[in-house]
Amino acid sequence: MLHYRTEGYNGYAVKYSPFYDSRIACVASANFGLVGNGRLYILSLTAAGIVAEKWFDTQDSLYDVAFSELHENQLAVASGDGSIKLFDTTLTELPVASWQEHTREVFSVNWNLVDKSTFCSASWDGSVKIWSPQSQRSLQTLPTTSCTYSALFSPHTPHLLSAVSSDSTLRLFDLRAPPPQPATLVPISPTAPAEVLTHDWNKYRPDVLATAGVDKVIRTWDLRNPARPVLELVGHEYAVRRLAWSPHWGDVLASASYDMTVRVWSDGTGSSLAAPGVGAAAVGNGRMLGVMDRHTEFCAGVDWCLFGGEGWAASTGWDESVWVWDVGGIMGSR
Repeated sequence: MLHYRTEGYNGYAVKYSPFYDSRIACVASANFGLVGNGRLYILSLTAAGIVAEKWFDTQDSLYDVAFSELHENQLAVASGDGSIKLFDTTLTELPVASWQEHTREVFSVNWNLVDKSTFCSASWDGSVKIWSPQSQRSLQTLPTTSCTYSALFSPHTPHLLSAVSSDSTLRLFDLRAPPPQPATLVPISPTAPAEVLTHDWNKYRPDVLATAGVDKVIRTWDLRNPARPVLELVGHEYAVRRLAWSPHWGDVLASASYDMTVRVWSDGTGSSLAAPGVGAAAVGNGRMLGVMDRHTEFCAGVDWCLFGGEGWAASTGWDESVWVWDVGGIMGSR
């Protein structure tokens, strides 16, 4: 495992570059993101370990980061002051663009993988906004009416967007619909509602995504029949803060939790790198494959490397740490 300390800043999100296998971005905030500055780290994986290429300081906390899909050196960050900033790693310490339309904390930014000219943001102000780096104002505003923690474009189609919120609901927006765009609502847990903090689209199955949040349960959904979840994965002891489906195996996802662990799961739909029964915390057709427990505080971010060895992942948390690790090395750990 490789380790980097974000001294004085508590990690909130980590992302691998879609262009370079050795570059990682991490956003972190002073004082656990409650008050104070934020910092965007550009980290490089070298033979000597993880090295900071550069960092950018901001006047408010940072909660999420997304690499541009068009420009290899640009990244968008989500800020506690309601702004979204675009940084270029080759230029000055100041952002190359900044947008200030949200009225509360921005908790999520996500770049469109199909229409690479746009990205989205989700805010506690009850809205999701669509942006272009070429425009000074947002292109669209999608109301969610509740605190929204995560918004994502589908990786399979450019016009489908999803969002999860504090009202225990998954919303699906078809951006081709005339405004105001009506949302398809999927109640996550109608019998015992809890805030949904995170979700992710499966990279291989266009109708499958996963959700998780305060109730500690990871649920997978087939949007062709969203009346009930396909699978519930149980094992985390506290809220799940981040989900990430593997870009290499269609049945594997990772979850970062406030219980200070990152857990790797199979949803039971195909073969992954783990032998049958490994980490056999069987829950329905799915199972827990392993636990990464190096973090000593809330774990807030996890992401998969797109390149090279299929099992590399990075995680960050409130312990001022970024870890880079081989998923295969934790298989069977519990």
